[in-house]
Amino acid sequence: MQSRLELPSLMVIFGGTGDLTHRKLMPSLYNLFYQNLLPDSFAIVSVGRRDFNDEEYRNQVRESVERYTRFKVEEAVWEKMREKIYYIRFNFDDDSGYDSLKAMLENLDKRYNTLGNRLYYLAVSPEYFEVIVNKLDRHAMALNESSIRRIVIEKPFGKDLESAEYLNERITRVFKEENTYRIDHYLGKEMIQNIMVMRFANSVFEHLWNNKYIDNIQISSTETVGVENRGGYYETSGALKDMIQNHMLQLLALTAMEPPINLDTESIRDEKVKVLRSLQPVTGEFVKENMVRGQYGRGEIGIHQVNAYREDERVSPESDVETFVAMKLYIENYRWAGVPFYIRSGKRMANKTTEIVIQFKSLPKILYTKDEDLLPNLLVIKVQPKEGVMFQFNTKRPGTGNDIIPVQMDFCQNCMAENNSPEAYERLIHDFIKGDTTLFTRWDEVDFSWRYVEEILRIWREEETDLRSYPSGSWGPEEAHRLLEKEGRKWWLV
Repeated sequence: MQSRLELPSLMVIFGGTGDLTHRKLMPSLYNLFYQNLLPDSFAIVSVGRRDFNDEEYRNQVRESVERYTRFKVEEAVWEKMREKIYYIRFNFDDDSGYDSLKAMLENLDKRYNTLGNRLYYLAVSPEYFEVIVNKLDRHAMALNESSIRRIVIEKPFGKDLESAEYLNERITRVFKEENTYRIDHYLGKEMIQNIMVMRFANSVFEHLWNNKYIDNIQISSTETVGVENRGGYYETSGALKDMIQNHMLQLLALTAMEPPINLDTESIRDEKVKVLRSLQPVTGEFVKENMVRGQYGRGEIGIHQVNAYREDERVSPESDVETFVAMKLYIENYRWAGVPFYIRSGKRMANKTTEIVIQFKSLPKILYTKDEDLLPNLLVIKVQPKEGVMFQFNTKRPGTGNDIIPVQMDFCQNCMAENNSPEAYERLIHDFIKGDTTLFTRWDEVDFSWRYVEEILRIWREEETDLRSYPSGSWGPEEAHRLLEKEGRKWWLV
C-alpha cells in the first residue's frame, strides 16, 4: 500500500447519476481508496436530478464499482468508501438547491474535518458549465481565502474559439486559472505520461529525437465504433473538433516538445505551447495539399454490417460532417525543420488503436542496403488498447545465407492481468485532489489549438473542400494513403 495523500477535502460531483460518474469517476475513486491514496478527511457528495436517498444511491455506486473497477471489490475497502458517499437532489439552475448543498457541505466539514476545502467536478453537459459556476459564485461557494476551491471542466471546452473564450472568461472570473482543471482523459493514459520518460531518461532516444535522424512521425487514433447515440453532438462537431483540436494536438505537443528546464507543471506546459506556436501556418494551399476529410459509408465491422454515417440516428441524410481527418504538417523550429508529422483520426475504422510511430531515416545505399530495400527502424508508442513500446530493427536471418529481416523488441505493459495499469481518470482525479495541473490543459494551449482548427474550418467552408467517402471497416479514404504515397511513405500498422 502507498502512503495516503494528506489533503482534507470534500469532492462534489455535479452529474452524479450520469454515465461518466458511474463508469469512470466512482470506479476510479474506489481504486484510490483501495490503494490508500485518499486522505482520511475526505468525502464525496453527488448532485443529481433524480430522486434517490443516500442508501439507494450508494447501492447504485456499488454496482458500478463492481462492474468497472480494475481491482476486485473488497468489503472492507467498499465499506470505507460507502460511508463517505452522499447524494443530494436538485436541478442545476435551482438556487434553493445550492443553499441546501452549502449547508450539507458545512455539516460534512465538521464531521470529516475537511477545513472547507472543495473539489467541484462538473460531469455534466457543456450547457451547464456556466450555470453551475455562476450559482457557486452567487452562493459564496467558489472562493474562500482560508480554504482550497478547485473545479474540473470536462470536454468539450467550447464548441469554437468564441465560445471557448467566453466560457474561459466566465469560469476564471470565479475560479482562478490555477484552480481551473480542463480535463483531457488522453493525458491520463499511462503511455502518454511515458513519452517524456522515454525521451528524457534514455540518451539513446533523446540524442536521435530530431530532424537529423527522424524521417517522419505518425500519430493515429482510430475507432471501430461510429457516432452511436451522439449523432446530434457530432453534427455540430465532426472529427476535427472532436479529436484533432484537443487529443491529437496534445499528443503532437508532448511528442515534439523541447526538454523543459525542470519537471514542474508550468515548465512542461510552456514547452507544449511553444510547439503549438511553431505549427506551420494554415493557408488554403496547405489545406488543399495536406489535408483529407472523409465520412464513413456502409461496410463491415467484424461480421456485422453497419450503416453509413448519414443513416445514423439524429444525423442529417445530407450531412457533410467529417468522421475522418488525415493531415500532414510541419513544426517550424530547428529541431523539427523538414520532418513531416502525419496525423489521422477516424471512426468506423478497421481497428481501434492509438499510437505514435517514429520512423527513423534509412541508411545510404551502401553495404547491406546496397542491393535490397530494408525496412526502416521504427519506435512505436502504443497508447491503447495495448499499452507499451515496440522498437523495430534489422538483423540477419539465421542460416547460411545473408538475408536481412526486421525483428521487433516489444514491451506490452498491460498484456498480463497482473500488470493492471491505472485508468486515465484514476490518475487525473488523484492529480486533481493533489493540486497537480501537469496533465490538465492550460488556457493558452486551448486557445492556440482552437485558433489553429478554426482557420482550417474557415477554409473548408469558403472553399467547399471535398468530403471523401470510405467504407466502414477500412483504413479511411484512399486519398489519406496517397497523402503519404506521393512522398514514398506509407501509414504504418504495427
